[in-house]
Amino acid sequence: MSLVVQKYGGSSLADAESIKRVAHRIVETKKAGNDVCVVVSAMGDTTDDLLDLATQVSPVPPPREMDMLVTAGERMSMALVAMAIADLGHSVRSFTGSQAGVITTPEHGKAKIIDVTPGRITEAIGKKHIVIVAGFQGVSQNTKEITTLGRGGSDTTAVALAAALEADLCEIYTDVDGIFTADPRIVPAAHKIDDVSHDEMLELAASGAKILHLRCVEYARRFNMPIHVRSSFSSKEGTWVRTQDPEGTNHMEEPIIAGVAHDRGEAKITVIGVPDEPGRAAEIFSTIAAAEVNIDMIVQNVSEMDTGRTDISFTLPMGDGRRAVEALMETRDQVGFASIQYDDQIGKLSLVGAGMRTNPGVSATLFKAIADAGINIEMISTSEIRVSVVTRVDDLDEALRAVHSAFGLDSEDGEAVVYGGTGR
Repeated sequence: MSLVVQKYGGSSLADAESIKRVAHRIVETKKAGNDVCVVVSAMGDTTDDLLDLATQVSPVPPPREMDMLVTAGERMSMALVAMAIADLGHSVRSFTGSQAGVITTPEHGKAKIIDVTPGRITEAIGKKHIVIVAGFQGVSQNTKEITTLGRGGSDTTAVALAAALEADLCEIYTDVDGIFTADPRIVPAAHKIDDVSHDEMLELAASGAKILHLRCVEYARRFNMPIHVRSSFSSKEGTWVRTQDPEGTNHMEEPIIAGVAHDRGEAKITVIGVPDEPGRAAEIFSTIAAAEVNIDMIVQNVSEMDTGRTDISFTLPMGDGRRAVEALMETRDQVGFASIQYDDQIGKLSLVGAGMRTNPGVSATLFKAIADAGINIEMISTSEIRVSVVTRVDDLDEALRAVHSAFGLDSEDGEAVVYGGTGR
């Protein structure tokens, strides 16, 4: 008997019929001889609807009360899925994140899991119940307050529970058939990847691929937990995210490129006229760090000989742009820079693949494809298995399709299917 942890996203639970379909799939997994623990997201657009309602009531809702509000969406889903399973004649128990033992840091809206103590889940599974857990939420270790993990947090909940329960497998159900070489809504010729390593998936997730949450993949790699990403709308084999197979032998297919990811959610800040002296860059980025803003790509221009000044550009999440600019302006006299330029009309394209390590010419092919499409590159960043470039946001889709074709990733089997319409 295996222990399987499954996670179902909001598009898979959009309405009553969808919930019944998911309940049948869960019951089939149980009938196959498995113990089953299921993590659920809020139904459809419930979280967005709750956020909109909150802003109508209060322009600046208290973070604690916001967490109390939005966690209701997952609690609704867990109870409804449990009802549907009970209606099929199976014993079931539902738990909130705190009841499931998901212990987090105290930050509201962006808490991180620091421990999972799944005593009640283990007890329920021991009594042959199917267990349903509300994703995206936990309880603070220090304050005992209800917290949320941020968008995509149900993925992280599922992998964290799978690790704590020592499950054999974590299945992430969504509305596409797996992980594709690019977003199929933008690149219809994208094809499904059968296997991808934890490292490649980390780079794809960090670069904007929405199919798996970054912290979920980090957790999976840390505990060597295999993830099977598949559709709740079909019975097709999905994509395996793993390091090794159960026998310990790596059977991963190792193409040069695993996929092409994109991100429209970043902005660029350019600090103009920075004195080209030791310590100035440290002051700038210490200020950004103190404002709790994460930085992605950084470029420093060569200083102008006649002025002894330089420009420093970096990208960051668009939602943190205003806070970063305000923090920097407070240090203008101290650092001595001339001005700040803010640009939120950029897009990032990232090419990811473990095969880059041993295949020269990847960057040349990438840059030629973008140049042939008549698109200008504004910034470049690399890692061992990733090359990222920044373009104008209006050029991003065209760049994505051009690069996907240049590396021979286009499928000959027809267009990818997005069953629920969101790819999530």
